[in-house]
Parts: sequence; structure tokens; C-alpha cells
Amino acid sequence: MKQLLKSIVLDWWNNPLPIIIPREQSLLEYINLPIRKAICVTGFRRVGKTYLLYDLASKLGKENCVYINFEDERLPRTTDVLTQLLEVVTELMGNKGVILLMDEIQNIPKWSLWARRVLDSTPHQLFISGSSSQISSSELPTEMRGRSLSVHVSPLSLVEFFKFKNFDPISQTHPHILHYIQEYLTYGGFPEVILADEGKKPLILDEYFQTFMLRDLVERYHLRNVLGLKLFLKLLIDSPYFTLSKMANNIKSQGLEISKPTLSRYLEYFKSSYFVSPLYLHTASLKNRYQAAQKPYFVDSGFVSRLSAKFSLNQGRLLEQLVYHKLASGDNVYYWQDYSKHEVDFVVRNKESVTHLVQACHVSEGEIIPEREIPSLIKAAKEFYCHKLTLVTWDMEQTLKVSGETIEAIPLWKFLS
Repeated sequence: MKQLLKSIVLDWWNNPLPIIIPREQSLLEYINLPIRKAICVTGFRRVGKTYLLYDLASKLGKENCVYINFEDERLPRTTDVLTQLLEVVTELMGNKGVILLMDEIQNIPKWSLWARRVLDSTPHQLFISGSSSQISSSELPTEMRGRSLSVHVSPLSLVEFFKFKNFDPISQTHPHILHYIQEYLTYGGFPEVILADEGKKPLILDEYFQTFMLRDLVERYHLRNVLGLKLFLKLLIDSPYFTLSKMANNIKSQGLEISKPTLSRYLEYFKSSYFVSPLYLHTASLKNRYQAAQKPYFVDSGFVSRLSAKFSLNQGRLLEQLVYHKLASGDNVYYWQDYSKHEVDFVVRNKESVTHLVQACHVSEGEIIPEREIPSLIKAAKEFYCHKLTLVTWDMEQTLKVSGETIEAIPLWKFLS
């Protein structure tokens, strides 16, 4: 085993890194923290966690880092492989501290005990990554609580998408910008998908989804009702709103027996795997908030466009997905609806105050804004005493004055930039 590990480490040092396109996110700020902690890099499959580790190695020098991918089929999934790795690093580097970049380490039993020992008794700095929620802050083993920091990685933002496409919107024509926005809207922000030929993009998304279903759900949680699981996911993707009770009834009407508690458990699996993020109703009552219908948002718009049975260029749904991810990276976000069915897509809160109201609407320059959008914003503005009102559009840009309120209509690409 030691010879194999030594060979893997030497190959890492001797072989060049792949081409790295820098992202807005960097791990460099986590080097030499005043308190020794493991840095846990988490996120959905194939969002670019490994390349963040590569980027860190390129900035620090590969000779100062050791990278191991524990999905390497040559490595046994035993704790001993971690024990022997430290011995190999000492043989090769002496007492010098190195940066240990451990990819998909959750595949190794008792990895957290080993990580704690690295922090307590070695000079090495530890970065670990994985697609599983097992290394997220909510599911870390006891021995790592308080000894780690979580860094969440998402699919590429629009700014990063433009960088990957080597595209500068400032110097381009309006139709050219919309062409690229349409690609981002339809195929999403997974790096490999963005760089692939158009004909391969759907195939890659299909492969990502199948791997997620099999490894992150069925295998990890030992699920037997695979058909019910798939149907629940499909219904979620097709639903602008959902309640578990209605979902259970819908599935039963299609001939499958499934209970509300089972669907609740499945939903937690989807959330912990980073696939689904439910949005709750904005209301003062916690009871009403959790009993009301939720709005499902997904890790990447490419999955919505690829997997939705109702998708017939439902651009408004996709646009709303992108607006959600822009807003969800900041303050607390909810949706709002009153008894008259006035609705605002996103209510942004900062502590006790509503700071921003946002509608997402696929409307173009010269078109008429759908009748329901503006009255809902005005109604919510009066109710929450909020005067920052935004209508995110496809390409309409103007300032609207309505009932004493100012609404900024802004194109999607400018809102996301």
C-alpha cells in the first residue's frame, strides 16, 4: 500500500495540472488561519470542487501540496490507507508541513477521526472535499464539530459563465448577449456542460442526474422504492408549488403507494444532497410558514430544462431559477402571497426588515408586462414598507412610476452580473 501511495503522490508532483479557469471563489483565504481547522469543500456533484483544490495547489505550488482522490479504484476503502498516507508524506517531506487536499474523503471509514488527528498532532493543513452531505456542517461527525469550516461551491455564476466562454458582454451586441444568456438559461452552470459541444450538453446533464439518483440517494440511503423516488422528483421539477400531502395524493393516483412521512424523508435527502432548495412563504406565523405550499428551486437550471415533462420553452420558470440563486446567496429569502392571490416571487429580509421585493418575469422590450406583476409588487411594498422594488426581465430596461412607488425593470443579465 505504501508503494502505491508513494507512486500516487509522486505522480501528482510530476504531472502538470489541467488548465484551470479561475473562479470568483478561492480557497487561498483559508490558508494559515489563526485557529487550526479542516476546510470542508461541499456542493453538488461536478460543480467544480476538485478544480478549486487544483487552483489552490497552482497558487501555493504543487510541491507544497499532496492531492489524493479517494474515488481512485486502486485505493482500498479502509482507514489504513489514511494512516499510511501520513507515513508516506513524512518519508517524502520530513517534518515539513504540507497542504493535504483530500478529495471525496467521505468514502473512507472513520475519516473524521483521522482528520482530527491531522489537526491535533501534525503540521499539515487539511482541505477535504466531497459531493456527499457527510462533510457538510450539518452532518459532520462529532469529533469534527468546531474543528472545521464549510465552503459551499455552486455551479458557475453568469459572470463565471462569461469567463468560461471567453465572452465580454460590454463589448458585444444586444442579440449576441441574449444568445449567450439563452444558453446559460437552458443548459445551466456546470463547468463541463458549459465547455462541451452543444450536442453533448443534454447527455452530460442526463449522466449527472443518473449518478446523483444512484449514488447520492439510492445507494447512500439504501432506498427500495426507486420508482416512487423518481416520480416524486419529476413532480417536484414540474411543480411551481408543492405540499407533501398533495404530492402523496398525486403519486397514489398514479398507482404507487407512498406516505407523507416517506416523502418528507425523501425531501430531506434531496436538500442534504444540494439538489433541491424549498422556498417558504413569508409570514409572521411559523406554523403557517411550514404548512403553506413551498416553491422548489434546483441546483441548476439545466436540470429543470432537461427533466421537466412540461418544459416547452418555459422561459419564465428558468429565469426565476436564476434569480433565486442570485438572491439566495445573500440574505434570507421567501416568497409572498396574500388571500387575493397577489404574489411576489422573492421577499428579501435582513433580520426583521424586508429590504427588497423582486419579481421575475420573462418579458422583452416593447412587450406588455403581465397584468398581475406590478399590482402585486405595489401591494407588498405598502404592506412591508419596502421601497426597493425590482422587476427582473428578459431584456426590458426602464424605470416605472406606479402609485408613488418606483420599480426598476432590469434585464436578467444585468441583474446577475
